[in-house]
Amino acid sequence: MEKIIPNREEAYRLLTKYNKSESLINHALAVEAVMVHFAELFGEDKEKWGVIGLAHDLDYEMYPEEHCKKTEEILKEENWPEDYIRAIVSHGWKICTDVEPIERMEKVLYTIDELTGLITANALMRPTGMDGMKVKSVRKKWKDKSFAAGVNREVIAEGAEMLGMDLSDVIAETIKAMQKVADEIGLAK
Repeated sequence: MEKIIPNREEAYRLLTKYNKSESLINHALAVEAVMVHFAELFGEDKEKWGVIGLAHDLDYEMYPEEHCKKTEEILKEENWPEDYIRAIVSHGWKICTDVEPIERMEKVLYTIDELTGLITANALMRPTGMDGMKVKSVRKKWKDKSFAAGVNREVIAEGAEMLGMDLSDVIAETIKAMQKVADEIGLAK
């Protein structure tokens, strides 16, 4: 069977088939926006990067114990291309998979998945949500290990290093991307 080139509509259909939680769907939308933003920065394929961001946690709600592994199965059944599947699986490197992020797209997803969680938590605590958020604010919360304790800061730092980018620059670009979709992801006040 021929591999399909998935589009946003297909990715969103799968996302909402396997995820009903508003917070998980909003997380996927945030990651999609950040992936598109970084694709623009790097002159890469925005559609592809966005689709991968949107589908990255496909299995998380229904199969948390099989995270990434179940997504791989689902996407193979859907005839997604191997590079899309590999990119998605690699975001769980050292956590739930042994697939190391190698391509730039994979490294971005690995880095910003956790970072969007930290920024979301920060936005939820602010009276202005994403509006006016600064890197300094996120860096301050970064140091407070009890704030968004589930966010793996080591993964974010390692990912920024893998990308050859300063952590503050990665945070700044992620904030910009999330501000563009703040209304859609429930982070506008």
